Amino acid sequence: MITKGQKINDRYEIIRSIGEGGMANVYLAYDTILDRNVAIKVLRGDLANDEKFVRRFQREALSASSLSHPNIVSMYDVGEDNGIYYIVMEYVDGKTLKQLLKKRGSLTLSEVIDIMLQLTDGMAHAHDSYIVHRDLKPQNIMIEDDGQIKITDFGIAMALNSTQLTQTNSVMGSVHYLPPEQAAGKGTTIKSDIYSMGIIFYELLTGELPFKGDSAVEIALKQMKEPLPDVHKLNNDIPQSIENIILKATAKNPKNRYDDAKSMHNDLLTALNDDRINEPPYIYPYPENEVDETTKIMKPISDENEGIATPITDDKVKKSNKLIIALSIIAAIIIITLISVFFIIPAVTAEKDVKVPDVSGMTVSKAEDKLEDAGLIVNTQIKEVSSEKVKKNRIIRTDPKSGSTVKEGTRVTLYKSTGVKTYTLENYTNIDVNEAKETLEDMGLEVKIQEIEPDATTCAIIGQNLVVSQSLDEGSKVKSGDDITLTILKTITFPDWYLSTEDNVTSWANNACVTVNIEYQEVADKNQVGKIITQSRPSGSTVKNNDSVTITIGKASSTTNNDEDIEVDDGNDDNDNNNNNSGNNTNTNTQSND
Repeated sequence: MITKGQKINDRYEIIRSIGEGGMANVYLAYDTILDRNVAIKVLRGDLANDEKFVRRFQREALSASSLSHPNIVSMYDVGEDNGIYYIVMEYVDGKTLKQLLKKRGSLTLSEVIDIMLQLTDGMAHAHDSYIVHRDLKPQNIMIEDDGQIKITDFGIAMALNSTQLTQTNSVMGSVHYLPPEQAAGKGTTIKSDIYSMGIIFYELLTGELPFKGDSAVEIALKQMKEPLPDVHKLNNDIPQSIENIILKATAKNPKNRYDDAKSMHNDLLTALNDDRINEPPYIYPYPENEVDETTKIMKPISDENEGIATPITDDKVKKSNKLIIALSIIAAIIIITLISVFFIIPAVTAEKDVKVPDVSGMTVSKAEDKLEDAGLIVNTQIKEVSSEKVKKNRIIRTDPKSGSTVKEGTRVTLYKSTGVKTYTLENYTNIDVNEAKETLEDMGLEVKIQEIEPDATTCAIIGQNLVVSQSLDEGSKVKSGDDITLTILKTITFPDWYLSTEDNVTSWANNACVTVNIEYQEVADKNQVGKIITQSRPSGSTVKNNDSVTITIGKASSTTNNDEDIEVDDGNDDNDNNNNNSGNNTNTNTQSND
């Protein structure tokens, strides 16, 4: 059980849980060495006891850590601490696409195309590194407030088999995006990820899943057998060119799908061009229910031949020798072909290694020219990032990074500066201070809180934790790193007034905007006469706006006075008589006050 404040590997301090899954739980943690927040994924306890799964978890996590792409969550660390297997990755402050869909229902066409361009770009990078995700779904794709997506869960995705399909609770979230070949228990390829991306594309546009059922097995069978529902029935505004991309990506037969994620990405780039919007519907070049060519159909042994030996003749021996010679020639041809494919052809056609030049500070056109001169391809989509150091419309960085060695023809993404991002301040008075602080910190401002004593002008908001004033006026222009001070009222609590006086309570109440009600009660103890013996508000409780409090003051009881009179009458001393007269005067004053 992972708890708040627990340290993993004496480095990552758990802050809170941010997600639970069938295979692992995710926590927000603080990296005490590098002074940053991270997301730490901890393998579930029951899976941590499976050595085979643990080895796979570690191996695939390490391989995924080599990925460096703006649309893929970066992995920082993987390890084990007292039986806790964990992966440390970049913390993305956003929501999943699934959460966004639940809130919005469906997204606009322009939003979906932007998301899918980022998704296919990130997956193309992963596939180029020979990494197949195998569990793509909206739950594994984060989206930040600026619209940038991050693909998560590289390194622990597993191919589902028939046994897992019976575990409805752990698989239902994944089976809706499961490729037919994976549902049939066959191996996964990059085309399996393309199918999942097609289902995600469908769901983002329509707000619905194409295949539904009461169990994971039922849904998997539909993935294998049923055609994709017509998207136009759910959204008439979807162009034919977009539907064609979905149809091609979600083909049952992998031969009918895109060859790779890059091809799907390039198709998306031109899908809304005027000459493509009303293009003819996509027709599959291969049968969707094509029999696997690797499956061999064996003829059954007939009863009449069973157990009967066939004599070997000279003709059969000659035919056998000819067959051996033919097979030998074929084998030789195969060997020569393999040598050519794996050694000779790659040596001749091998792409050169090139270093990514440094184009930081350049204009976009100059950066593109320099990268293309180096034999690299520049992505048409340029990312925009705010920067205080780099001028607007100048290049901040590239991906892959400058100085890194890549193959000739590698695609490079440019990051362009939008300059210093400024914000216009609003009026935060009479807003909860925590809400205002969070909003301002999201802008990158340094927020300070100061407390002041309440006065007659602020009685109405005592104890409500509201902002009284702000150091920068509404409408002020601010940028990341600027300071702002929010002023709130000090927290006031009710004191303990036992045996205190009415004057003390009244003086305090005037400053705290509290109304005081006074009651009297007879007491037997002389020490309580004229003193506060009870209060309606407990000491230490917080004062809220225009609160009231009732205090009870002790007064001398009639029993006490009678006793004093009897004692005085029994005495003959003059001093006792004087004391008796004094006692009678006190009783009168108390009654008059009453």
